[in-house]
Amino acid sequence: MLALDSTEAILLKSEELSLYKKLVLQLNKDFLRANLSEVFREDILPEDLKVQLHQIVAKLINEEFSGYLNLLYIIDVSEEKIKQLNLETSSNVIAQNVYFILLREWQKVWFKVNY
Repeated sequence: MLALDSTEAILLKSEELSLYKKLVLQLNKDFLRANLSEVFREDILPEDLKVQLHQIVAKLINEEFSGYLNLLYIIDVSEEKIKQLNLETSSNVIAQNVYFILLREWQKVWFKVNY
């Protein structure tokens, strides 16, 4: 498994390995399972995906906290990761959540392709 330490690294590696589309599809699948209406276009640019995901997570945290928790559960973001959140600023919390979500989705895609 590749060590990816940032959202940008995840998106770059997924493009590099031609797995970006699968990453977007996995996000859509898990959003649907979490009963969220947001759907990402398959041809969305990585930077746009990051921005939209940031906006969605912010909205969930601020307005639909149970939906946020459900999404983390469906995606299978570990409780340990959530406990590691740096709570200094809300923007920081949201960015870390986006990273944890993309990292877990990337792991799912990578494992499906490699095993």
